[in-house]
Amino acid sequence: MATNMKRVLVTASLSQPGRAVFAERDDIEVVDFPHQLTGPEFLEVLENNAPVHGFILGATRITDAELDAGREIQVVARVGVGYDAIDIPAMTARKVPVMIAGIANSPSVAEEAMFMMLNLAKRANELDAMVRENRWLDRFVTVPFDLYGKNVLVVGFGRIGSRTAKRCNAMEMNVLVYDPYKSEAEIGAAGCTAVKDLNEAIERADFISIHCPKTPETLNMFNGDRIGRMKPTAYLVNTARGGIINEADLLVALTEKKIAGAGLDVLELEPPSEDNPLLKLDNIILAPHMAGVTKEAMERMGHAAAKNVLSVFDGVPIRENMINPEILD
Repeated sequence: MATNMKRVLVTASLSQPGRAVFAERDDIEVVDFPHQLTGPEFLEVLENNAPVHGFILGATRITDAELDAGREIQVVARVGVGYDAIDIPAMTARKVPVMIAGIANSPSVAEEAMFMMLNLAKRANELDAMVRENRWLDRFVTVPFDLYGKNVLVVGFGRIGSRTAKRCNAMEMNVLVYDPYKSEAEIGAAGCTAVKDLNEAIERADFISIHCPKTPETLNMFNGDRIGRMKPTAYLVNTARGGIINEADLLVALTEKKIAGAGLDVLELEPPSEDNPLLKLDNIILAPHMAGVTKEAMERMGHAAAKNVLSVFDGVPIRENMINPEILD
């Protein structure tokens, strides 16, 4: 490899717009790797292609071991916004920027959150089945709910949560926001009401939509105690990360009809085991971690990931897309 060339290992799911960004440069060599590589397999790929200067990856785990195998890693970029598979302290200690796709998939996830709320409230699956099964006359047994005038609690007011709140405002809902890292003024300026007591807000909510990262602070945030504070007519939606909701506690609440229902795009174990009891319930809707994966979002995320990598190589990292910007200070 010429001394000025940079080798980037990219997930096979990198979009064409992202590849086009690299194609415009004559100093970038792109090497594809399968999305679902495990640790030992990925280490072998790295060792066979070293030196590697950058990663563009999906859910592949990155630790010190992968950095060592790549030898000259300068940047780790995600096609997405989650980063729980990356050892951030290890990257920071070695001054390797960890980059996410910014706002690229935020509209898509916000739309999915709204879709799940609407699907649950309008009882779409149940009514569809009623027509298909020639049970038309049962329609008044399964009466839908309005979003209009209901209290929705948005947990997390970042790129996605703020967009979800905006869409909830458009549905004429009363939007409560819990985010201890955002000011009351910022939340109020968006037409929402900031709440400081999460437990109290849960008790008021008709819908709860989760949009916070998975961290030690948020792991099991919605446990038996908090789910138990929800109204029996309330719905819980999670398009963030599995593990923020304790699934065992959620199962109890759904089975015993302590809450009306739930919508999960994410699970503690992905894909779930075939015997996961949540899969057998009729008051839950599920999706295979696809909230941020639309055709348009994939194109935007791929383009953003490629731009993130080049920004590091060119010495001008896009700071707002960095998880560990302190390494620049």
